[in-house]
Amino acid sequence: MRHYLLIDLGTGSTRAAIVGSDGNIVAMHSFFNRYFRDEAYPDAQYFLPQEWEAEIFRCCRQVHAEHPEITISAVSAAGARQSIVLLDKDGNAFYGLPNIDNRGREFMPALGDQPWIYERSGKWVTEDFDAAKLLGLRKKRPELYEKIGTVVSLSGHIAKMFTGISAFEPSQACEMQLYDLSEKQWSKELCTVYGVDPALLPPLVNAGECLGPILPELREELGMADDAVFIVGGADTQSALLQAGIQPGDIAVVAGTTAPVTALTDHKITDPQQRVWVDANFGAKGFLVEMNPGVTGLNYQRARDFLAPDIPYEELERMFAEKRDFRCTASFTSLLFYERRSLRNGGFFIPSPFPEPLDRVDMLWAVLADGACGIYEQLWRLRDLSGHDRPYILGCGGSFRSASLCQMLSDLSGLELRLKPGFEQATLFGLVSLCNGALHDDTRLGADGEERVYTPKENPLIRKYHRQWSRQRLAMNPA
Repeated sequence: MRHYLLIDLGTGSTRAAIVGSDGNIVAMHSFFNRYFRDEAYPDAQYFLPQEWEAEIFRCCRQVHAEHPEITISAVSAAGARQSIVLLDKDGNAFYGLPNIDNRGREFMPALGDQPWIYERSGKWVTEDFDAAKLLGLRKKRPELYEKIGTVVSLSGHIAKMFTGISAFEPSQACEMQLYDLSEKQWSKELCTVYGVDPALLPPLVNAGECLGPILPELREELGMADDAVFIVGGADTQSALLQAGIQPGDIAVVAGTTAPVTALTDHKITDPQQRVWVDANFGAKGFLVEMNPGVTGLNYQRARDFLAPDIPYEELERMFAEKRDFRCTASFTSLLFYERRSLRNGGFFIPSPFPEPLDRVDMLWAVLADGACGIYEQLWRLRDLSGHDRPYILGCGGSFRSASLCQMLSDLSGLELRLKPGFEQATLFGLVSLCNGALHDDTRLGADGEERVYTPKENPLIRKYHRQWSRQRLAMNPA
């Protein structure tokens, strides 16, 4: 049995884990990511890579201290998309731009809606992507921009920490909006539009490739084999989809903080109406066509922590299963993706006068149902656009721990929802698959688990909810 040290950098938190080649998580430690406001912009945030590095190594030491008998064969990492770390000309990380940073927003109108940018990058012009963040940095923080020697992704930053080598993986590169999906390389034309020097972008290396040996001092400190190597990871979404077992023609939902709804195709789709994003899959093998309802799982987590911190999740699930009617609706999902606009207004819709039997469980059920409806809105449109005709969809991600959410999505879509063993820790399982492949280890992942399958029910409550939810959400957010 091999063991790997895996690091997963999400938007809200980061974790380090020792995981066996069978997918068994031996030890795991995490920390919450800290961000700072940049007052030079209306909506800009940054992080300090040095802080994160110290916390990451602390977590790595902790998992090693708990199991000093385990020898690590390889290290790999996955990271949130649309997030980058800036290295100075000596290779030292000095500034981080996360996916929640919108410092480029005020400069997007000047670029305009140029169809060729969408055709090459798979994304419309928006502040979401890293090229816009770099543009915003150059405009108002030139003293920081001039320091840049290299730009790396979050997972690429981990690779640099462990090997000293800078590289960029395609599933992360496409989130820069400086990567040509068809040519599978950095685009000089896109760099010119955003004013980015291509020399700042390191070489592209595919997920699953061996980047190089782990630095000797880290091998010794963290209990690694003499020949321990770093296996290139990539975007957390693509890693999770690897666990889900997505194949060309499938649609899968990654239900976490947000809930990307993705179709895997073997050819690039260019939608004239620009209703989807197109991403590079791991190894630049195939394309992921994506729609996204925005924040979903985080809404439910925050609502539960606020309204019912004293009720265990399992008890809430039992109470949800007994519901035969709903007393309010909720709207907190944050995107009308297919219209390329954010939903700025949200809240609960409660009949007037205030209904006497309404309680906090009703409100929590409504928040969960809001997430299910938001996912479904993307799903049925993506099915139509991609030609998906299979009687099932795939799922992965921690939010699918809720059986109620799973059943809602199956009922709304009229399709089976299939969850493979390990779906709760899909990103880590995906990294294990990459490491196993690189080291030619044929250990079966999740061999002790069983696939969960949810089938649609007749006349489900969620369909009635969806009709009312649709009207009220759009009334609150007119075009």
